[in-house]
Amino acid sequence: MGCLVSTPKESGVNRRRPGNIGEVSVYVPGFRIPKPVDFFLSLGDHLSKSILERLSALRTHIVVMAGQEAPTVTRTRRRTATQHGGSTLSDLHQALEDYLPVLLGLVKDGSQLQYRVQFVWVNQEDDAEETSMPNAWYEVLSVLHLMAMLSLSQANLLLLPRSSADGYQPKVSEENRRACIDILLRAAGYLDCAVRQVLPQLPTEVRRSLPIDLAEGVLRALCLQALGEGVDIQLGMAIDSAKATLAVKRRLACEMVKYWQQAQDNIMNLRLANGWGEKHRLFIKWKFVEAKATAYYYHGLILDEGNTEKSHGMAVAALQAADEYFKESKRASEAFNAAAPLSRNPPLWGTMKYLSEKIPKDTSSKVRINRDLYSYERIMETAPTLPDFALALKPDEYQLPSVHSCWYEENLSRGQTGTNQVAGDRR
Repeated sequence: MGCLVSTPKESGVNRRRPGNIGEVSVYVPGFRIPKPVDFFLSLGDHLSKSILERLSALRTHIVVMAGQEAPTVTRTRRRTATQHGGSTLSDLHQALEDYLPVLLGLVKDGSQLQYRVQFVWVNQEDDAEETSMPNAWYEVLSVLHLMAMLSLSQANLLLLPRSSADGYQPKVSEENRRACIDILLRAAGYLDCAVRQVLPQLPTEVRRSLPIDLAEGVLRALCLQALGEGVDIQLGMAIDSAKATLAVKRRLACEMVKYWQQAQDNIMNLRLANGWGEKHRLFIKWKFVEAKATAYYYHGLILDEGNTEKSHGMAVAALQAADEYFKESKRASEAFNAAAPLSRNPPLWGTMKYLSEKIPKDTSSKVRINRDLYSYERIMETAPTLPDFALALKPDEYQLPSVHSCWYEENLSRGQTGTNQVAGDRR
């Protein structure tokens, strides 16, 4: 079955990291890049030339495209996406979708072929420069991870506000926001599939040896991150809608807190030590604090609708908590952007543009009225518990595709060859 090989980060120059990744709405912790493998050397005695050529051509195409794409996921990517509709990302995604059904033939029915190819990928969040494993399920896992990262990158492009022709502030169109929710759910679906369907196929010792990029905690955190971003967009659309009630906005905000809380729980104890990994941790911390500011703000507004002194006091406590979390979120944002690789926030829009004006204003107004009754320490100690809502947004139910028909043709051809050989022997 071969063995795992992890190359220390000092040993090569394969891992290319930009110094600056530009504007970030949705964080993408780099692209893991596949390195070339020789299917003919590993499988030449076991498979026909046609299927080996198909595997080689599909994977080589991905290696070339991923190698070209990964270094460009920076500020220059925004210009490319604007001019060409993000077609390079889409082409790479399609190449991965074309490869996956053919790749799955190596693991069909528990075939021993799955252990004959040493698959090599360059890591981003792990200390090891690259990880090589003689296991086709590792390759499947790596493909799903890259498909998810491409989707997150596409979502980031769609959420970068652009200047409008009417001269108003940069904004993100409703069409882009709706499309982005679909993309984020798709990314979550790939990651959920990786956790539920692929990780269980790997022996425990192999799972322990996976790079941190593919650790279950990171995969779950990324899945929850995608869902949290999706709810954030939904909340922004609710804020723009005259029909959305405070109750609806509070529910969405509280759900957002739970997604980011769970994402943080999954990632907080992992050894994310290098640039991409530490930046990933800081991003989740920032978004979690930002979500709490949002939830406490809407909770405070609803409490303030009550007619009792207690409800008004709790409203003030909630709004003051929102203001403190909002200030903390700005510090967390600065820490995230200052961590390597450097980044910056896009122009404010949607949820945070609205709340960056409303939270300080409404909090100041309410606290001023009750200035003699509440101090910061007391308010933080008595901040009301946020309501607990069931999470509504779920990942797409992505299933691994069926094995490509070329494998059935391969089996038929080999079966026919065997029959002819037997007939020849008899003659």
